[in-house]
Amino acid sequence: MHASSPMTTMKLLIPFTLALLTALATPAWAQFSRDAAAATARQAGGGRVLSVDRSEYNGRAVWRVKVVTPKGEVRVLLLDATTGQAL
Repeated sequence: MHASSPMTTMKLLIPFTLALLTALATPAWAQFSRDAAAATARQAGGGRVLSVDRSEYNGRAVWRVKVVTPKGEVRVLLLDATTGQAL
Protein backbone atom coordinates (compact mmCIF):
# COMPACT_ATOMS: atom_id res chain seq x y z
CA MET A 1 0.00 0.00 0.00
CA HIS A 2 1.17 3.51 -0.62
CA ALA A 3 0.08 6.75 0.94
CA SER A 4 -2.11 9.13 -1.07
CA SER A 5 -0.67 12.48 -1.93
CA PRO A 6 -2.39 15.59 -0.56
CA MET A 7 -3.23 16.63 -4.13
CA THR A 8 -5.02 13.34 -4.86
CA THR A 9 -6.98 13.64 -1.63
CA MET A 10 -8.05 17.20 -2.51
CA LYS A 11 -9.13 16.12 -6.01
CA LEU A 12 -11.41 13.52 -4.42
CA LEU A 13 -12.77 15.76 -1.67
CA ILE A 14 -13.71 18.77 -3.82
CA PRO A 15 -16.51 17.09 -5.85
CA PHE A 16 -17.83 15.37 -2.73
CA THR A 17 -17.87 18.66 -0.79
CA LEU A 18 -19.61 20.52 -3.64
CA ALA A 19 -22.28 17.82 -3.93
CA LEU A 20 -22.88 17.92 -0.18
CA LEU A 21 -23.19 21.71 -0.12
CA THR A 22 -25.60 21.64 -3.07
CA ALA A 23 -27.80 19.06 -1.35
CA LEU A 24 -27.88 21.07 1.87
CA ALA A 25 -28.77 24.29 0.07
CA THR A 26 -31.75 22.77 -1.74
CA PRO A 27 -35.15 23.62 -0.19
CA ALA A 28 -37.25 20.76 1.13
CA TRP A 29 -40.02 20.96 -1.48
CA ALA A 30 -40.71 17.27 -1.59
CA GLN A 31 -41.78 16.83 2.03
CA PHE A 32 -45.31 18.08 1.30
CA SER A 33 -46.12 17.39 -2.36
CA ARG A 34 -47.88 19.55 -4.93
CA ASP A 35 -50.77 17.06 -5.01
CA ALA A 36 -51.08 17.14 -1.21
CA ALA A 37 -51.14 20.96 -1.32
CA ALA A 38 -53.94 20.89 -3.91
CA ALA A 39 -55.96 18.38 -1.88
CA THR A 40 -55.52 20.40 1.32
CA ALA A 41 -56.62 23.62 -0.41
CA ARG A 42 -59.62 21.86 -1.95
CA GLN A 43 -60.71 20.58 1.47
CA ALA A 44 -60.12 23.92 3.21
CA GLY A 45 -62.02 26.14 0.83
CA GLY A 46 -64.06 23.85 -1.37
CA GLY A 47 -64.22 24.63 -5.03
CA ARG A 48 -61.68 23.96 -7.74
CA VAL A 49 -57.91 24.35 -7.71
CA LEU A 50 -56.70 26.61 -10.51
CA SER A 51 -52.95 26.44 -9.91
CA VAL A 52 -50.27 25.28 -7.48
CA ASP A 53 -46.89 27.02 -7.58
CA ARG A 54 -43.73 26.87 -5.49
CA SER A 55 -42.82 30.14 -3.81
CA GLU A 56 -41.28 31.68 -0.70
CA TYR A 57 -42.98 33.62 2.05
CA ASN A 58 -41.01 35.22 4.90
CA GLY A 59 -38.04 33.04 4.04
CA ARG A 60 -40.10 29.82 4.12
CA ALA A 61 -40.74 27.44 1.24
CA VAL A 62 -44.47 27.47 0.49
CA TRP A 63 -47.01 26.20 -1.98
CA ARG A 64 -49.14 29.04 -3.39
CA VAL A 65 -52.50 27.49 -4.27
CA LYS A 66 -55.10 29.45 -6.24
CA VAL A 67 -58.67 28.18 -5.78
CA VAL A 68 -62.03 29.29 -7.17
CA THR A 69 -64.81 28.82 -4.61
CA PRO A 70 -68.31 27.53 -5.41
CA LYS A 71 -69.44 31.21 -5.26
CA GLY A 72 -66.94 32.11 -8.00
CA GLU A 73 -64.44 33.90 -5.75
CA VAL A 74 -60.75 33.36 -6.40
CA ARG A 75 -58.68 32.78 -3.27
CA VAL A 76 -54.97 32.22 -2.76
CA LEU A 77 -53.79 29.94 0.03
CA LEU A 78 -50.20 29.65 1.21
CA LEU A 79 -49.23 26.26 2.61
CA ASP A 80 -45.91 25.52 4.29
CA ALA A 81 -44.03 23.22 1.90
CA THR A 82 -42.60 21.15 4.75
CA THR A 83 -45.60 20.70 7.05
CA GLY A 84 -48.62 21.54 4.89
CA GLN A 85 -49.96 24.01 7.44
CA ALA A 86 -51.81 27.05 6.13
CA LEU A 87 -50.06 30.36 6.70
